[in-house]
Order: sequence, then C-alpha cells, then structure tokens
Amino acid sequence: MRYLILLCMLGLSVAGTAQSAAASVWQDLAKVSYEKKYDELLGFKVDVPVFGQDVKALEGKVIEISGYIVPVEGYKSHNEFVFSAYPYNMCFFCGGAGPETVMEVTAKEPVKYRTERITLRGKLKLNNDNINQLMYILEDAEQVLTK
Repeated sequence: MRYLILLCMLGLSVAGTAQSAAASVWQDLAKVSYEKKYDELLGFKVDVPVFGQDVKALEGKVIEISGYIVPVEGYKSHNEFVFSAYPYNMCFFCGGAGPETVMEVTAKEPVKYRTERITLRGKLKLNNDNINQLMYILEDAEQVLTK
C-alpha cells in the first residue's frame, strides 16, 4: 500500500512539474519590449514588438504551453483560436494583461472549447511585422492530454 501511495505521489509530482514547465513559457514570452514605428498604410506610429534573446531562441521550436482558450468572434473553427496565459476575465482582450500573454493558434485537430486550463504543443512563430495578427502564433498545435 505504501508503495502504491508513493507511486501516486511521484506521478502527481511529475505531472505538476510538466504543467509548471509549460506554464513558465509565458514568463519567457514576456521578455519583449516595444518600439514605435511609422506604418505607411495606417498613417501613424504603431507599437512593434522587439523580442528578447530568450524569445528569439524559441522561434521555430516545438513548445508546450498551458493556458486558456479565449472565445473571440471571427475565428472560424476549433482549429483556429486565441490562447491566453490567463482566464477570459483576466486576459489581454479584457484589459487585464499585455499582448505578450496571448497567441493565435492553428491546431492540427479541433480543440473543444472549455474554461479550464489546457496544455498545447506546437511550433512557435514570432510576428513583428503584421499588425493584423498577434505577436505569437502557435502552428500545428495539438492538445496535450494530462492523466
């Protein structure tokens, strides 16, 4: 019985560490600053992200990240959505956080909407030139199922 309890505790510890590591990616993504650049099309200066070295090191890499699906009108399906470090009531779109706390996701398979935290795995793309997209894009994403 003690052996079984020890195995269960070890399993929970490993799962917690994996989720913690996935959540800490947001801390790396927060290492961004902004500079003003004139946008010819808009006719005024806009904030453009300047990614730190820690963020640049993640570009093109497959990452795991934990967060929340944000229901945003205009996204076509469960394959394309916005993902946030924070729940909907605290996310960037509600004025509770910065733009570095959200990313666009394109999933391989549909991801069902839920209000609980989930973990995704996909390839990170950085965007500092298209103002019609978020600065972080997760491509070929898939949900990581936790046990």
